[in-house]
Amino acid sequence: MTASLETRGLCKSFGALVVAQDIDFRLAPGDRHALIGPNGAGKTTFVNMLTGALAPSAGKIFLNDQEITRTSQSTRVRSGLGRTFQVTSLFRNLPVLDNVALGVAERRSLAIRMWRPASSHREVIEESRELLSALGIADDAATRVADLPYGKQRLVEIAIALGLKPKVLLLDEPAAGVPSHELEKILATLEKLPSDIAILIIEHDMELVFRFARRITVLVQGTVLVEGTPDEIVRDKRVHDVYLGEGHA
Repeated sequence: MTASLETRGLCKSFGALVVAQDIDFRLAPGDRHALIGPNGAGKTTFVNMLTGALAPSAGKIFLNDQEITRTSQSTRVRSGLGRTFQVTSLFRNLPVLDNVALGVAERRSLAIRMWRPASSHREVIEESRELLSALGIADDAATRVADLPYGKQRLVEIAIALGLKPKVLLLDEPAAGVPSHELEKILATLEKLPSDIAILIIEHDMELVFRFARRITVLVQGTVLVEGTPDEIVRDKRVHDVYLGEGHA
């Protein structure tokens, strides 16, 4: 089967410091995959190489069988690679609708004049409202992002990423900073994402990981320790020793 996203022998060094070494990774269409590991394992470095924010020292990256190792971040987005961030990167003083509309307008290559809100384009606003409705936050369209609970801000960021119509979606700690009582909404949203999108979630919240992911890759000191199903990962003594601990025995 064609891989939606694949890395072969991916490495990254900063001088003598090796932060990623020979990472082979494969994400198939429709996959629900999680990347976990202790702090300093190299998860952010790996994701930054996937998105083009960081150039690898060696190895190759493929998106839908096309090599993208040296292509720009914007080219990767246009080719179908979407991402959310560990800390939300939203326009906090703009309404929710305008935040989502900016992403939709970017994908449609519409010229947005600075004095004219993106949401004033009818086709953009219609698609943006559909995205908000699908994520259960249509009633917040006119609300300033800054006035939303943090959990809903994470949903807005997911809506923006979906507005780019990605084939692969990288979700960088979608539960980070989200109060426990809002976590269920995040999980419900992830479970409703389009089944044809391959999703890689980078997350410390193990409840979310084990409920969402069908496969899990454990990264330790820049290398892949093990990959497997949630049941295989939770039973693996090596994973308990370096990361999970007794709480998941």
